[in-house]
Amino acid sequence: MINAEQIILKAVVTEKATQATSNLNSYTFKVSPGANKISVAQAVEKTFPNVNVTKVRIINVRPKLKRDRTRRGQYGVKSGYKKALVTLQAGQSLDIV
Repeated sequence: MINAEQIILKAVVTEKATQATSNLNSYTFKVSPGANKISVAQAVEKTFPNVNVTKVRIINVRPKLKRDRTRRGQYGVKSGYKKALVTLQAGQSLDIV
């Protein structure tokens, strides 16, 4: 098994992710491209003790084309990544901030 530090890259803290945390007890993480649901659940339970994961959803975020103003309107690519939404048992929480 890969180390938990290699699977979970960082926590995603956006307005939408914060709403999901408060309403649905769901946390959002940026994960490695080779991660799957089982490895993400094991990594979260290993990284944060006394936490039980009930559900993991994985989303592949596509790369976006962005216009570069410094190169006269040529397009550049914003890299894609893999995102995991992890739902915990009721009454449990993580201290991410």
